Amino acid sequence: MPTVITVCDTCKTHTSLEQSTPEKDGAQLAALIEAAAEGNEKVIVRRHSCLMGCQQGCNIALQADDKLTYVMGRFEPNEDAANGIVEYATLHSESASGQVPFKQWPQAVKGHFVSRIPVLNTDNT
Repeated sequence: MPTVITVCDTCKTHTSLEQSTPEKDGAQLAALIEAAAEGNEKVIVRRHSCLMGCQQGCNIALQADDKLTYVMGRFEPNEDAANGIVEYATLHSESASGQVPFKQWPQAVKGHFVSRIPVLNTDNT
C-alpha cells in the first residue's frame, strides 16, 4: 500500500505572512511535491485545506494503513523540501511499521517532524 502525503495547500510560511501573494506557500509546496512524486507508485499526493498547524507552516502528513503517521512542518516551498518529503514517504512506504531509521532520513526532512501518531487499532487493543 502506498504512503499518502497530505499537503496543506493553504499554509503560509513565517516569511510570507505579511505578503499578499496569489498562491499560498502550501499550494506551491504541493505542486512541487506532486512533480517530485510523478511516476512513484509508492506514494500518493493529496491536497487538503488547513491541517491546523499554522505556527508550523508549511505542513504535511504521511499516512498509510497499519503504519505510524507523521506530521511535519516548517518547510519552505522549494524543490529540495519536495524531493526530501517524497524520498522519506517512499521509505515510509517500504517500511513494515512506517518507522524509518534516522540514518536513512533525507537531510531535507531533519528538524521538520512535529509529531508521530501511533497506529489506530480498531479492535481497541
